[in-house]
Amino acid sequence: MGKGKLAKFADMETYGNVFQYPYSVVSDVPFSMRGHWREEYFKNENPIVLELGCGKGEYTVGLARRHQEMNFIGVDIKGARMWTGATMALKEELPNVAFLRTNIEIIDRFFSEDEVQELWLTFSDPQMKNPRKRLTSTWFLNRYRHFLTDGGIVHLKTDSNFLYTYTSLLVEKNALPVELQTADLYGSKSSGGSTAPSALAEAAAIQTYYEQMWLDRGLAIKYLKFLLPREGELLEPDVEIPLDDYRSYHRSKRTPRETAK
Repeated sequence: MGKGKLAKFADMETYGNVFQYPYSVVSDVPFSMRGHWREEYFKNENPIVLELGCGKGEYTVGLARRHQEMNFIGVDIKGARMWTGATMALKEELPNVAFLRTNIEIIDRFFSEDEVQELWLTFSDPQMKNPRKRLTSTWFLNRYRHFLTDGGIVHLKTDSNFLYTYTSLLVEKNALPVELQTADLYGSKSSGGSTAPSALAEAAAIQTYYEQMWLDRGLAIKYLKFLLPREGELLEPDVEIPLDDYRSYHRSKRTPRETAK
C-alpha cells in the first residue's frame, strides 16, 4: 500500500527541495525568492527550465538526470503526486531539481523577467471545454512572457490530438517560430531542421508511467517545440477542432459535441 496523502504532505514540509504556496488565484502572496532562484537555491548560473503540470515529477527528475548543466523546477498543485519526484530527487541527491506547489494560473508571481529559459508542458489536460485553461492558450502564453526569456523555448508533449492541433493552429496563426514538430514522436515523420532526429530522440528519451500507458493503448504521442517572442499581440485560432474521443485515465469524454474551438 502506498504512503498516505497526509504522510506525504508531512514529508514535504521537511523537504528542502519543495516550496509550497497552494493559494488561490485571488491571493497575492509575495515570494521572496522571485528573481533569486539561481543564487539562493541552485547556487549556480545555469539555465532554469520549468515543467508545468509536473504530476509525480518523473519527467522533471528525468530531465535533471540527463542535464546536470541545467536547473529544473516541477510545478503542480497536487502535492501528494509531487511527493514522488521530490523524494526521488532527494534520494538521488540531485542538486539541480526543485518543486513548486502552486496554481499555474499565478506562475508569474514566482519568477522574474528573463529568469526562465524553457518550459515543458507534458501531457497537460487538453481542457476541451475551456480555452483559457489550456496551458498553451494566449492567456497562459502571455503569463509566460513575464518571466521567460525573449524567444524562450516551449515544449509540448501530449497524447491529445485536440491539444496538439489547437496549439499548432495557435502557433501558425501568430507566426511563432517552430523548431520541431511531429504528430508521432515514436514514428518516423517529423518537420524540423537538420537537428530534428537528435532533438526527437531527446524528446523521446524520457517516458513516464502514464505516457507508457497511452502508448500501450495505441495513442500516438505528439511533440511541438516552438519559440515565444515577448513582443506582439497573441490571437486565438478561430477554428473548430475535433474533440478527443476519450479522456485521460480511461475516462470517456463528457460531452456529446464532436468539435470545439
